[in-house]
Amino acid sequence: MKKSILAFMAICIFSIHANAQKTKQETGKVTPESLESWVPVPIISAGSTNTDAPSDAIVLFNGKDVSAFQKLDGSPVKWKLDADGSLTDVKGAGDLYTKKAFGNCQLHVEFRTPAIVKNSGQARGNSGVYLMGKYEIQVLDSYDNVTYSNGQAAAVYKQYAPLVNASRKPGEWQSYDIIFTAPVFKDNGELSSPGRVTVLHNGVLVQNNVSILGPTDYSAIPVYKKHDSKLPLYFQDHGDDGNPISYRNIWIREL
Repeated sequence: MKKSILAFMAICIFSIHANAQKTKQETGKVTPESLESWVPVPIISAGSTNTDAPSDAIVLFNGKDVSAFQKLDGSPVKWKLDADGSLTDVKGAGDLYTKKAFGNCQLHVEFRTPAIVKNSGQARGNSGVYLMGKYEIQVLDSYDNVTYSNGQAAAVYKQYAPLVNASRKPGEWQSYDIIFTAPVFKDNGELSSPGRVTVLHNGVLVQNNVSILGPTDYSAIPVYKKHDSKLPLYFQDHGDDGNPISYRNIWIREL
């Protein structure tokens, strides 16, 4: 019944739009109606809160299973599925890769750094969200924690410091909302357009459509190399003490 109603509405809207354009062609005049666009009709069901997955999202982790993820070699993940619906890194468990590949996207991630602080700097609650497995948005406990600015929470690692430090206290849940445009390459391998990213940390704009310089790396200058238009993303197992990062409520919209 709902599909029939929507189909009827679409037909009516198309007719109105067509008539408005016809009027413009016949009279040669621009009218308020001729500037209106009635098709297509954007329809989506939003969640009850800003963190709920909308109806067109792919839910990667809902607190119940890890079926959307695997290790780099394709083997099952070894992160710990907690009773509170979170997924926690275990030292040496390996990075958490999505089975599905993604390009342009909107990504929502919630994370929690350890409530008990053991270390400082980069050894304090360190992880990362790697878009296409190459471009890292840093995850770190940056609450009252001194480190280099382009390596703190919400940085495009070693490229762009966040506009502000919006970190919450250790042990509190935080969120990233990431809008990512994948780089585009020419047939000969040259870069046509760089990747771009916008990041909101706990609802605060911290990266404003910045142009990614290339794959992020700890010790190398970023240089683009041609790759597929879609690749898996992953969440980093930093591999040392003090970094049992937890994630929950992960969803993604392909754009």
